[in-house]
Amino acid sequence: MKLHANAPLGPKGRAVMVRRVIEEGRSLTEAAEAAGVSERTVGKWARRYLAEGEAGLHDRSSAPKQVANRTDERRIEAIAALRRLRMTGAEIAESLEMALSTVSGILNRIGLGKLSRLEPPEPPNRYVKERPGELIHIDVKKLVKISGGAGHRMTGKRTSQARGIGWEFVHVCVDDATRIAYVEVLGDEKGATAVGFLRRAVAYYRAHGITVEAVMTDNGSAYCSVVHSLACRALRLKHIRTRPYRPRTNGKAERFIRTMLGGWAYGAIYRSSAERSAALEGWLDFYNHRRRHGSLGHRPPFARLAEIRNNVVGCYN
Repeated sequence: MKLHANAPLGPKGRAVMVRRVIEEGRSLTEAAEAAGVSERTVGKWARRYLAEGEAGLHDRSSAPKQVANRTDERRIEAIAALRRLRMTGAEIAESLEMALSTVSGILNRIGLGKLSRLEPPEPPNRYVKERPGELIHIDVKKLVKISGGAGHRMTGKRTSQARGIGWEFVHVCVDDATRIAYVEVLGDEKGATAVGFLRRAVAYYRAHGITVEAVMTDNGSAYCSVVHSLACRALRLKHIRTRPYRPRTNGKAERFIRTMLGGWAYGAIYRSSAERSAALEGWLDFYNHRRRHGSLGHRPPFARLAEIRNNVVGCYN
């Protein structure tokens, strides 16, 4: 238990209490009344002070020094060895004739509670494309519709959370080289909707002099559909899908979504979904033109685009 150092019965308060007895010669009853505690409490701290000095006035751990039924270290090593053979907790418990709860507790304590802990950590998958438009990242984030004022994220009260009001789907697109982002709030994430968003995103980048060459998405049904495949072929885009169950493969879109949620979706209190959607354009303009991006040398995305173009022009001069 952690106490404030200056609390009435913290280390300083206890020191004052015991000195009234030891140094001032007051009775246990008088010291107890002054401190608002029992005589037994005063006597306990006085004995600790006489035996250990100031150190005796601090709290001690309540954990027992010895546990009668503690699992033997050799048994723990056996559990770890069987776990490394990819046996489940139930299989280990049956093999060693132990309670499953005991085995599960030991596995969690030694850091092997999840089988994924047995795999070596994946190396960082960091890369940055050199040309604007060489690769764009697309993803979708679902947001619950706003009805009747702020939600539980702002109020902290889930009891007033509205039920069954539906979802909005925020389609995001991020250019790998410059981090220039394009976002739309749409009604669903079906194949036709995803294709329409892709076409408008490509047109947006084209308007800024960027020719999109490839697009990366996850393996959602919209992106695996025939209509999406035909759209990529018509737009002459190479379609790259992420590895299954590996969101980090599309990490730039995932990271942008986190920034977007903090800065726009949850960054203000909105009275309605329409008000939240109306605020998106202003925040997106801030992100693309003024927000300093750590991976871009603390420059905004459009400043990065200008830098790349200046470097290209310089190479031909």
